[in-house]
Amino acid sequence: MRKRLFEKSRIVIAGGGAGGLELATRLGDKYGRRGELEITLIERNRTYVWKPKLHEIAAGSMDIGAHEVDYLAQSYWHGFRYRVGEMTGIDRDCRQVQVAPHLDAEGREVTPKRTFDYDVLVLAVGSQNNDFGTPGVADHAMKLETQADARLFHERMVNACIRAHAQSSPLGVHQLKVAIVGAGATGVELAAELHRTTREVVAYGLDQVDPQKDIRITLIEAAERVLPALPERVSKETEKLLARLGIEVLVGAKVSEVGADRVSLTDGRTIPAELIVWAAGVKAPDFLKDIAGLETNRINQLVVRPTLQTTRDAGIFAIGDCSACSWGERGNVPPRAQAAHQQAAHLYCQIPRFLQGKPLDAYRYRDFGSLISLGEFGAVGSILGALLGSNLVFEGMFARMMYLSLYKMHEYALHGLAKVTLSTLARLINRRTEPHVKLH
Repeated sequence: MRKRLFEKSRIVIAGGGAGGLELATRLGDKYGRRGELEITLIERNRTYVWKPKLHEIAAGSMDIGAHEVDYLAQSYWHGFRYRVGEMTGIDRDCRQVQVAPHLDAEGREVTPKRTFDYDVLVLAVGSQNNDFGTPGVADHAMKLETQADARLFHERMVNACIRAHAQSSPLGVHQLKVAIVGAGATGVELAAELHRTTREVVAYGLDQVDPQKDIRITLIEAAERVLPALPERVSKETEKLLARLGIEVLVGAKVSEVGADRVSLTDGRTIPAELIVWAAGVKAPDFLKDIAGLETNRINQLVVRPTLQTTRDAGIFAIGDCSACSWGERGNVPPRAQAAHQQAAHLYCQIPRFLQGKPLDAYRYRDFGSLISLGEFGAVGSILGALLGSNLVFEGMFARMMYLSLYKMHEYALHGLAKVTLSTLARLINRRTEPHVKLH
């Protein structure tokens, strides 16, 4: 009989994003199924989709039903418990997580306000866009933070195409014009995907719309180049491709206000648009600011030690975008999916050591570079930046295959080889019998 390494402890993971779900799955597979640990994942959504895929959902190039993970099913298959709800507070004295009531779409209560006891708490609640207090963003701009945001944008995009086709008069100045504020990974990837999918949508019989003349996508960036966090060569190659697609790129352009049908810049220019997406800047959720007396920084991230333990409570860990983990002279570990994946793998090994009272190893971020998907037009990126001391920049189909492999690695961490192989084959088969763009 296998010797029990520690008493059955309660591990609570708040947040079911890439890091939180991977950690719950791995701990559940090894310890939850054997009854050695009681693992609970708290998440307000019912299903999960890899966040870097949200721009594909918004553009309509990905069928969300073929990619989303059902939390309840995942917990059943992998030995952890899923509890629907949104964390609102922590009682460190009683070691409890406070969760708000969960309401359905009609406002009816599904679950009441609850508390969950923990011995170890892992905060993995992700991030949200930072509007920097810009007037009008909250009222008029859409964001791509959740599946609901992506679905809403896609619905509005398709409706705009149908509306433009149905009207008898010439298209108005704002119609079928999209303004994307922020030329980081999300903004650039969304612009490239929209260039293709808007044209595919109107090709399905919406012949009153001229894609070359009527559809206009504008990408607005306050920095002096697109993808400012990546090597300059990657930015230049990306700008060249966007220019070939006819996407207007405005760099060094700071937004002063967002209106219902326009984006105003500080230099006096106005960009007309029917659809406006805010993809500039990130911050941790506002409720984390000084939560339970834990140390946070100016963008609400929880400051952690090298072991990923919060500075003021060794029993509370933070991973992913909501964690401010030092990366030496380069600042903090960047908010990327690869960081969340690495931190989840690190805590998978360290939590059992913590429960046994053993010293913990420090987490070290390994930068494997960055990849930007440009849809059917390929991808651009850099790899092995920190490992080689320089960036190897590449583009085209090879970069595209590397980008796809990252997603497959994530799927493998959640499902294993057999399920990933079968689901990939199923998607390939379905793609031959369905439209390549979602039309509703």
